[in-house]
Amino acid sequence: MELIAERGYRGTSLAAVAERAGLTQQGLLHHFPSKELLLVGVLEARDQWDTAAAAATGAWRTDTLAGLVEYNAGRPGVVQTYTVLAGDSVTEGHPARDFFERRFRRVREALAEVLRTEYGDRLPGGLTPERAAPLLAAVMDGLQLQWLLEPEEVDMTAAFGDFLALLRGDEAEPPAP
Repeated sequence: MELIAERGYRGTSLAAVAERAGLTQQGLLHHFPSKELLLVGVLEARDQWDTAAAAATGAWRTDTLAGLVEYNAGRPGVVQTYTVLAGDSVTEGHPARDFFERRFRRVREALAEVLRTEYGDRLPGGLTPERAAPLLAAVMDGLQLQWLLEPEEVDMTAAFGDFLALLRGDEAEPPAP
């Protein structure tokens, strides 16, 4: 993950990954027969970590999502790798494109279910869970990108809490004098 975050997928060689992992290139190829399968393995591992972290809290709710955002704030290297690969995947022929298309479909469906569980068929602002789910995914990924670029300026955890308050229709607190 670190190498891909540092160099991008195309700039990362299997030999460099093997060396970083303390394996021979043949040893790495035993586990991942191609660079594309290695990439998908990295992405699947990240999703499994996220799911395991959130599952520890029980059912998925918006506060579970807030916990996931906080968890990600403690692992910038993993967030950076995900962000780089997600951005790269929009290019034609990228080996992770199918992975991200499937992933975002699953994420939108899961987020719609989280929102439906908490708000029913309409959120306080009137959107359906299905219409709000892509917005929620965009906020989560967009905050990660802003946080990676300016960690001193963007408090990802607090900003996501503010977004959840908007979803709930909470009154904003006036700024301090």
